Amino acid sequence: MDKNQISEASASTNSISRRTALRLGAVAAASVSLAPNLLAARAKRKVVVWSEGTASVDAKSKEVYPNDINAVVAEGLKPLAGAGWEIITASLNDPDQGVSDERLRSADVLIWWGHKKHKDVKDELVARIARRVKEDGMGFIALHSSHFCKPFKALMGTPCSWREYKTDGTSAKVIVKDPNHPIAKGVKDFALPKIERYGEPFAVPTPEAVPLDGIYIKPDGSTEPGRMGLCWTVGKGHVFYFTPGHETYNDFFLDEVRLILRNAVQWAAPVK
Repeated sequence: MDKNQISEASASTNSISRRTALRLGAVAAASVSLAPNLLAARAKRKVVVWSEGTASVDAKSKEVYPNDINAVVAEGLKPLAGAGWEIITASLNDPDQGVSDERLRSADVLIWWGHKKHKDVKDELVARIARRVKEDGMGFIALHSSHFCKPFKALMGTPCSWREYKTDGTSAKVIVKDPNHPIAKGVKDFALPKIERYGEPFAVPTPEAVPLDGIYIKPDGSTEPGRMGLCWTVGKGHVFYFTPGHETYNDFFLDEVRLILRNAVQWAAPVK
């Protein structure tokens, strides 16, 4: 091979090498540009906020929650959307009582508010929710009178009753008992001007953590302790119970309560 042939071959090889490099570079660039979208899709989490649908119907509670409690709780969770969370509302009045198989399978956390229609929730749905928590690690958050809801009772395996229930003008101070717990992150002690008093003892298993404690202040000035936020691990799932949240009080509009619930969602979600 003469010098000219060698030169031509070398130039051709270099040209092919450059073309190959450019092609590979374009592929790599496309992969890099797609990667964040793929990661974001994988990282998308879902929280379902469920309510029995009575708060927006009953005269007194309708004044506070005209669009139902689940809508207000979901509104307080909106900052989580920036961290990749999808926030969905559901109701007992929806098809499949608001929790279809598909919705349940895709939920990382289920928040539940119920009061007057616990018995209307189908046992088969309760069993599916309990399995999803215990076997798959879905988080479950029960609010206020949901201590009597079927899913919470199924997870606790106890009566889940309080000693007494009083709506008599009692107020409360919510106290951060464990500031290092994820649910208490950034939360300071705060006051609730009105609360339905749930008297201890609470017939549930011993919680693994009580990040939020409280003091009830009765109308006569006497006080009584009461736990406000309790945590358990049930099977593979995390469960949180939050005592405040009566339907005629504006608890779910309060910044402190909204922060607690955002923290609780992130704590309860299974690790992915």
